Amino acid sequence: MITFPKPDVEQFLRTFSIADFAVSPDEKHLVFSTNLSGKYNLWGMDLPNSFPYPLTSIDQSCQGLIYDKKSRFIIAGFDQDGNENTQFYGVPLNGGTMKEIVNHENTRNFMPKLSNDSKKLYYTTSRGNPSFLNSYCLDLESGQERLVLEGKDAATYLFGFSPDEETLLYYKHFANTYTLLYAKKGNEDILLTPPTEKQHTVNDGVFVSDSMIYLLTDYDSDFTYLASYNLETNKFCKVKELENESFTAITYSKENQLLYITSQKGVEDQLYEINLQNENWRNIPVPCSVINKLEVAASGTLYLFGMSATKPHNIYKNTGDEWVSLTKYTVPGVDSNELVEPDIITYPSFDGREIESLFFRAKKENDNGEVIFWPHGGPQAAERKFFRASFQFFLNNGYSIFAPNFRGSTGYGLEFMKMVEGDWGNGPRLDNVAGLDWLIDQGHAQKGNILLMGGSFGGYMALLLHGRHADYFKAVVDIFGPSNLFSFINSVPEDWKPVMDQWVGNPEKDKEKLIEYSPITYLESMIKPMLVIQGANDPRVVKEESDQIVQALKDKGRDVDYMLLENEGHGFSKKENEIAVYQKILSFLNRFTAVKEKV
Repeated sequence: MITFPKPDVEQFLRTFSIADFAVSPDEKHLVFSTNLSGKYNLWGMDLPNSFPYPLTSIDQSCQGLIYDKKSRFIIAGFDQDGNENTQFYGVPLNGGTMKEIVNHENTRNFMPKLSNDSKKLYYTTSRGNPSFLNSYCLDLESGQERLVLEGKDAATYLFGFSPDEETLLYYKHFANTYTLLYAKKGNEDILLTPPTEKQHTVNDGVFVSDSMIYLLTDYDSDFTYLASYNLETNKFCKVKELENESFTAITYSKENQLLYITSQKGVEDQLYEINLQNENWRNIPVPCSVINKLEVAASGTLYLFGMSATKPHNIYKNTGDEWVSLTKYTVPGVDSNELVEPDIITYPSFDGREIESLFFRAKKENDNGEVIFWPHGGPQAAERKFFRASFQFFLNNGYSIFAPNFRGSTGYGLEFMKMVEGDWGNGPRLDNVAGLDWLIDQGHAQKGNILLMGGSFGGYMALLLHGRHADYFKAVVDIFGPSNLFSFINSVPEDWKPVMDQWVGNPEKDKEKLIEYSPITYLESMIKPMLVIQGANDPRVVKEESDQIVQALKDKGRDVDYMLLENEGHGFSKKENEIAVYQKILSFLNRFTAVKEKV
C-alpha cells in the first residue's frame, strides 16, 4: 500500500482566491479578479459556460470592477505591487490591450461609476485634494472632465446617482464610526439622516426612484437597520431592524422591485429580501458563512461571492431553487475532512463584558499541543467564519488558533466598535489578555508557552502584548504592524489623516497616552524571539514602522528575524510571496514546538 506524506504549505497556499467579480448586463459574460495564475489578473467566463480564460496578464490586483451598460467593455482599477495608487483602464470583453482611462501618477482613485448611457465615468480621486478628495465626471468620448463634487471637512466619496442622473449620492467619512450620507441636487446638499450631535454611520444606500432612497444606518440605534428617505417630502423613516444584527450592504432589483440586504451577526452573515410592493420580508439561505459581494442582474438573477471557514472564495448563481457554484475553488490535494471548523466561544473580559471568539482546534491526529493567539487586524473589523488558507495550513501542522473579537470589532454594535477609538492600547489589549487567561484557565495552554501572531492592527497588538505581557508567550510574529503610533499617524495616506485624532489620538493633546500605547516604548520587555514581516510598498503601515523596531531590538541583541517583501503592499498579492512567508513562519514556530512535525 502506498502511503503519502501529509499536505505541505504549497498545497494549502495554492488555494486560489477571488478579490472581486462583476456580471455583464446581458448575463452572457462574467469577469473576476483572481490569482489563478499565481498573481492577480482578470479572468472571464462566457456564461453559461464556467470555464475561465485570462483577460489580463499585468499581474496586479484589481480595485473597482464594472461593465458598461451595454455589455461592450469593462472598467477596472489596478494599482502597482500593492501601493494602492489605483488607476482605471478599459478592458475588452475577451481580453487584450487595455486602454488608459484615468491615470495620474501618485494619486488614489476610487469607486468608478458609469452613466446610464456608458458615455461618462464618475469617480473619486485624491488628485488636487489629497485630504478630502474630489469627484469628477469624465466624458469617455471627448476626454473632457468636470468637477462634480469637492470634498470638504472629511474624505468625500461619490457613491451613486438617481435614475435620471440629476441627483448625486455621496458620503463623508469623518471616522469609521461616523459617516454621513448626502444627496446633492443642483446646489442643494441634503443630509439623509436627521440632524444630531450623536455620531452614527450610514453603510450603504440606493435609489429606487428619482426621489426615493433606501439606506442602511445606525442613526439613534446601536445596530444598523434599513431606512428610507423621500427627497420630495424630506422625510426619513425607519423601515426594518433586527435584534443584534447590523445590515451591511443593499442592492436593488428594479425588475422585481425587491431589495436585497446582507447583514452581519457576529461571525456570520445573513441575506434578506424585502418586497417593496407588499413589504414582505424573507431570509434567503446562502451557500457560505460570509458574503463578500452580491450582484443583482437586470433580469433579477442573484450572483453571490462568498466563503466559509472551510470553503474558499467562490462565485454562485441563484437559480431560484438553489445556488449553483460557477467557480470550483477548493484546497488542492486536501480532503475537506482534513479542514477545521471553528468553535464559537465567549469569555468574560476584565470589566465583565463578553467577548466572542473563534477557536480553531487542531485535529487530534495532528495536534502538537501548541496554540497560536491571533488578534485580528482593523481594528474596526472582525475575525469571522471566512477562509484563511494559512489557518488551515497551521492547523494541519498541529497548531490550534484562538482568534478573539475584542472591543472595537464590527458585528457587535456601534458602541462596541467605538471602544477602540483613542484607546488602542488599553481596552482591546486587556480583552486579549483575558482571552489568554481563558485559554490557560480552561487547560488549552500554559502561561509562557503561547505563540503570538497578528497582521496590521493584529501586528500592532502582537508587538504591544509582547512588550507588556511577555510572560504569556514563547515567540512572536508581527506581520506589518505599527510599532510607533506617532510615526504611524504621520505616515498614513493623506485621506486617512483627518480621522486619526478620533481613531488613534492627537500627537500633541494625547502625547502621554500615545507613548503608553506605542509598542516601541516597551523594547526592554520584548525579550522573546520574534519574526517580523513587511511589504516595502505598504501605504498604510509603511516600511519604516517595521524597520525601526527591528533595528532597535537588534541593537539590544534580541533574537529578531526580518523578512521584507520588495513587491508587496499591505498584504500578499503574489502567491510565491505568500508561500514564502508562511514557510518562513512555520519554520520559525517549529523552533518552539514541544512536538515536532511528523515526517
